[in-house]
Amino acid sequence: QVQLIESGGGLVQAADSPRLSCAASGRTFSSYTMAWFRQAPGREREFVAAIPWNSASAYYADSVKGRFTISRDNAKNTVYLQMNSLKPEDTAVYYCAVGPRGGTRQLGYDYWGQGTQVTVSS
Repeated sequence: QVQLIESGGGLVQAADSPRLSCAASGRTFSSYTMAWFRQAPGREREFVAAIPWNSASAYYADSVKGRFTISRDNAKNTVYLQMNSLKPEDTAVYYCAVGPRGGTRQLGYDYWGQGTQVTVSS
């Protein structure tokens, strides 16, 4: 009954600053790493950002470093991705993920959301 539901995606312009949200239900993930991955057309799913359970040290892919910010609210069992300075190449389906190990690879995560489409137009 674990479910992760993303929201906040859609068609946006490069000047916009959307914030993606992912709310988890069915259990508490306070002690787990929460992360965002994305998959662009014709590409493999790639790591975007991750944040440990205590928010001590978030880490990012080089492609989004300095532009995106990941955060979490353990009381709400929710992870966020603030997206700034968007580029057309940011267009992708964005997935949230939760896992006890974390890291930059998919194998570190046990639970995945359905994904939300983000389309950036210049």
